[in-house]
Amino acid sequence: MSAGVRIGVVAVQGNVSEHADAIERAAAATGHEVETVEIRESGVVPDCDALALPGGESTTISRLLRLEGIDEEIIAHADAGKPILATCAGLIVASSDARDDRVETLGLIDADVDRNAFGRQVDSFEAGLDVDGLADPFHAVFIRAPVVSEVGPSVDVLATWEDRPVAVRDGPVVATAFHPELTDDYRIHRLALFDRLGGDAGGDTEAEAEA
Repeated sequence: MSAGVRIGVVAVQGNVSEHADAIERAAAATGHEVETVEIRESGVVPDCDALALPGGESTTISRLLRLEGIDEEIIAHADAGKPILATCAGLIVASSDARDDRVETLGLIDADVDRNAFGRQVDSFEAGLDVDGLADPFHAVFIRAPVVSEVGPSVDVLATWEDRPVAVRDGPVVATAFHPELTDDYRIHRLALFDRLGGDAGGDTEAEAEA
């Protein structure tokens, strides 16, 4: 069993409990002891080993992060090389340009993002994706999903749908246009958070199938 880690879920909006559940499943698979904490105010992020930035409404998320003073702490977390998983609207907020002046992006990923690129909520869909680092397809849930329209040289595209990037990595940050927390498959959380933390006692991510 690896030493305990503290993973924060930014809880200003989004599927907070679902992310916490996925983190705990991934921790069990990798032999980590984990403490998950909800982040609604400044002062918590600096004590976290990794972060999840859930979806929601990107303009609201970015405004609340700034008002609570969490935004600069998240940037410092990434600058320190600590892992972050950003999903759906979290991807928009983590990007360098959301192409919407209402969103104050964090610049964690050298990428431009188009909000609601796959349509509105009625156009939500599910699809099996081939993801770099995973042996088997990941069942992805897209809800009013954004898409990465441009990436810089530091960005690795991990998955595409209809030739458009929907999962990317830039250093310690992995971001997805879909909601991995809405399935029973913890592999995205494992890939983004625990593989970078190390101490894997639960087997090979490439070889491990859906839980």
